[in-house]
Amino acid sequence: MTAIAIVGAGPGLGAAVAERFGREGFSVALIARSQQKLAGLVEGLAIRGITAKAYQGDVHDRDQLTSALASAADELGPIEVLQYSPVPRAEFLRPVLETTVQDLSAAAEFSILGPVAAAQVVIPGMRQLGRGTILFVNGSSAATPNGKVAGTSIAFSGESAYGLMLHEALKPQHIHVGQLIIPGAIGGGDPLYAPEALAERLWTIHTGAGPFRTTVGAGIS
Repeated sequence: MTAIAIVGAGPGLGAAVAERFGREGFSVALIARSQQKLAGLVEGLAIRGITAKAYQGDVHDRDQLTSALASAADELGPIEVLQYSPVPRAEFLRPVLETTVQDLSAAAEFSILGPVAAAQVVIPGMRQLGRGTILFVNGSSAATPNGKVAGTSIAFSGESAYGLMLHEALKPQHIHVGQLIIPGAIGGGDPLYAPEALAERLWTIHTGAGPFRTTVGAGIS
């Protein structure tokens, strides 16, 4: 059995992705700042026959994050899929003229250094498997900078650039790197943005191994 590790797991998209991949035989590592908040998700997945475990991992603490991923691989099986989708903090969503150096430093830690640290943990195992997928989940500012949310616009752009470079570098090794751009509110009432629908899109990205970027509501670009 191989595993999917979901960094930034929660009761919305993370739970839907865990169930979708779990139905296909993956064990599930749920990684978030608080293990306690994930206990209900683990129990719900277990009822459905899905093996899952919660791990404490704050993306601002690279040692903790990498330790969580390493523990997940040891306990649940090789990580075949990594999803990096933590929810940005409020201070990353300020207008550009109100965004400070400290805001951008934290945003870069969150959206650039965190993904790099996580990818470097899982790539060796994917190479050993001979396959793997790394999934980046971002809002629309990753593709189109928005001065109203400057921190995420700048940091997501860096995450996008890193992801695209990984996509090109790892493709010959049968490791797919894909990005899902979600330009609307998850679970806001539009069926396109329902967690289950987004989880299905992520499953398709994993199994299809197509282009780097997929945008919800706009097909593949």
